[in-house]
Amino acid sequence: MYYTGFADEAGVGIEAQIKATKELGWSRIESRNIDGVNIHDLSDEDFERVAEKLEEVSVTINCFGSTVANWSRDPRSEEDFERSVTELKRALPRMEKLGCTMIRGMSFTRLRDISLYTLELEKIIFNKVGKLVQICEDAGVDYMHENCANYGGMSSEHTLKLIENIQSPHFKLVYDTGNPINSIDYGKVFGNQMQNALQFYNDVKEFVGYVHIKDGRFINISPDRIFNNSEWTFPGEGEGYVKEIVSDLISNGYDGGFSIEPHMALVYHQDDSISSEQIKYQNYVEYGKRFMQIVEGVELRLGNIN
Repeated sequence: MYYTGFADEAGVGIEAQIKATKELGWSRIESRNIDGVNIHDLSDEDFERVAEKLEEVSVTINCFGSTVANWSRDPRSEEDFERSVTELKRALPRMEKLGCTMIRGMSFTRLRDISLYTLELEKIIFNKVGKLVQICEDAGVDYMHENCANYGGMSSEHTLKLIENIQSPHFKLVYDTGNPINSIDYGKVFGNQMQNALQFYNDVKEFVGYVHIKDGRFINISPDRIFNNSEWTFPGEGEGYVKEIVSDLISNGYDGGFSIEPHMALVYHQDDSISSEQIKYQNYVEYGKRFMQIVEGVELRLGNIN
């Protein structure tokens, strides 16, 4: 088991991201944006600079937090699909250079009108995601599907449909504890019933190979019903069942990564002289420390450590 995180939530540049990682005593980053640009979209020159800085301090990238087939991409759009293919193919040689074997991917946006999800459209989604997974399989890397605002994130049933129809050892799940909090459960009869993070996890846990740690409380449904409104909290303080899920994983021998994704851009600070970037940095480090305390508490209870 190891710790990592979306260090762009600690700082914009790679220097701040490395600093926060080191301060936590960690050696891995799940890389998403560097200087506001996704790692697969950096210029070759900028990517080489990042790779050099990482090598200098022995920090590795364990997963590419890509935008492949994400919540901004329409499954009906060939342009969106080809864009995802291009991003994936651009990411793969960079992953090889960094020794990274996982890329976070999704299953295209969650459409507002659920009646559009005909069997024909589902076949299109399975086919397109399957092609992306095949590209990963050919390269020997894993396509880690996140339960976000995408087809697979509509409910645990939708995630299981993806697994059933894609059938690849390189298609695995990254389970995000916080995303169910503000997601409608489209597997339920009633259209405004929200997902339960623990139930979703229990339904898919045999396929989980990686975990995002996020926590918060649901507020209300937004008009676009894509990203509903939530208040994000420190781990274990919200409705993400973080402690219960972590306990279940560890008790069953989980040896993958826990990747923090605080989403807490700002919290209250009495010192008005602290900049928003400093607050982000402090929040990220505090979040990591609190999560490690949760894990240590679980391991003590299970007798895994002295």
